[in-house]
Amino acid sequence: MGPTGAGRPLFRERYPLSTFTADASAALPGPAWLRARRVEAYERFAAAPLPTEAEEIWRYSRIGALDLDAFAPVTGDDGPVPEGVPDELVPLLRATGEHSAMVLVRNGRIALAHLDPALAARGVYVGSLADAPDGADLLGSVAGPVDAFVSLSTAFVSEGLLVRVPRGVVVPHPVVLLHWVDVPGAALFPRLVVQAGESSQVTVLDHIGSPAGVAVFVAPVVELDVADNANAGYLAIQELGRDAWQIGYHASRVGADATLTSSIVALGGSYARVRTDSELAGRGGTSNLLAAYFGDGEQMHDFRTLQDHAAPRTTSKLLFKGAVEDESHAVYSGLIRVRKGAAGTDAAQTNRNLVLDAGARADSVPNLEIEENDVRCTHASAVGPVDEDQRYYLEARGVPPEVAERLIVLGFFDDVIAHRSAPVPALRPLLRAAVAAKLGRDARAVPPGGGGPGGRLSGDE
Repeated sequence: MGPTGAGRPLFRERYPLSTFTADASAALPGPAWLRARRVEAYERFAAAPLPTEAEEIWRYSRIGALDLDAFAPVTGDDGPVPEGVPDELVPLLRATGEHSAMVLVRNGRIALAHLDPALAARGVYVGSLADAPDGADLLGSVAGPVDAFVSLSTAFVSEGLLVRVPRGVVVPHPVVLLHWVDVPGAALFPRLVVQAGESSQVTVLDHIGSPAGVAVFVAPVVELDVADNANAGYLAIQELGRDAWQIGYHASRVGADATLTSSIVALGGSYARVRTDSELAGRGGTSNLLAAYFGDGEQMHDFRTLQDHAAPRTTSKLLFKGAVEDESHAVYSGLIRVRKGAAGTDAAQTNRNLVLDAGARADSVPNLEIEENDVRCTHASAVGPVDEDQRYYLEARGVPPEVAERLIVLGFFDDVIAHRSAPVPALRPLLRAAVAAKLGRDARAVPPGGGGPGGRLSGDE
């Protein structure tokens, strides 16, 4: 048994996993630098205990119910990648409209990739991170190994994706990244690095989905590096099937006078967790963090956030809104941290939750950690049912009770979906329709733009 530095055996040797082994990690294809990084990451993973609900950052979670041995990493040797966009993703791609680049990843392998030639000629890169000449410098440059699952993700990353926009380049239309997982029992570890150069502009749509009835485990890691005076938008849409587990990590670094707007729409999964850490590293930087999530059945949505102000005169605004019905559960835990020297910080953190049924539950835990004077920091949270005054107002004007509630819920979410800074405005009608479908809204009341039943943009449930 190998040492840990304290004369103790490695945790994973004491509690072995049959599928996530060092040999399985080493067998994955890729350049020498990526293979070496996988070895390092696996050693970190093997030496660390898996988290438990006893840890504050995992409080209220379902992590104790995760059986990793029920999943196995996809090796990439299962034949050619299927061609074409899955039917389930066509409505989303159509609604997005014109895009500057598109990459489709099926079961961890790039199936399609397209980039506007004019942008490629200006140095824009959208494609494999493993194939990038400086990929070794970019992987992990923003997202450190904050927990065992980030190390596990790096240990089994296939090739990853890189979106790089050089200094001064404006990408006029969204970069669309589609991840589709349909291998039963698969464990996949999507990796995305977005590098927005100085004074550049780019918007990235990052979608992950899986079919209904297919059990999968995904641990995506996203690294957003926004250089000085750049403007970047990132929209993550999670539409995994009801048998899926997700444990994700989004990390961003925002430079001087730069702006990042990072949004999450979470509709699927059995247990779906995203930890979001945003570092305001340069003077005058701004980070806008948005999320809309809706749980039904026995779903659980779990969000942990850090607004980390490390430079003066920085701004962060967080707005997370969710609804839970049936026996679903939502968790939000967030921290605003103002470091010494970050005078002039302006930070706000707002989390609001609608509880639509007696069996549903939402927990909201905002926190502040301030080490500097001359700052403005606020936080607010709310958990409760639909406002009875709003319901009465609509019903008094002839709106049926079930329709009144749905209108109120849609209005509740519109603060996020229609936020002035939310990326990819063209998707707003489709997102509204997906939320409406979660509520069982009838077709006459669905706003224009489509959307299928079951609360999915794809409409396959």
